[in-house]
Amino acid sequence: MITLCHMNDIEEGASKGFEVLNKYLFAVKKDDRLFVYYNYCPHLGTPLEWQEDRFLGSDGALIQCSTHGALFVIENGQCILGPCKGKRLKAIPFLIGNGFVMVEENEISTLGRL
Repeated sequence: MITLCHMNDIEEGASKGFEVLNKYLFAVKKDDRLFVYYNYCPHLGTPLEWQEDRFLGSDGALIQCSTHGALFVIENGQCILGPCKGKRLKAIPFLIGNGFVMVEENEISTLGRL
């Protein structure tokens, strides 16, 4: 298991990026629930964030791709607007133990490269 962070390291309504095994992930906390995705737009394969740890649109309601402005539902990664409409972000399975967010090494090693 690889530890990403502690749950308290991500504020409600915010996001945080991680580099794990040369792959890039990000997490979003919404309604005290955490969602972890591969930082890879299904349209062009580009990273999603505007700036470091900035994966959400201005109102914080959706994940937004910095390249073409595609919008994704936080809870399921579904693209609802933009050139990849109908596709999804790759969700990353995770566990929480003693408040720490952890991912399996084999889940990360099988991801493509940016």
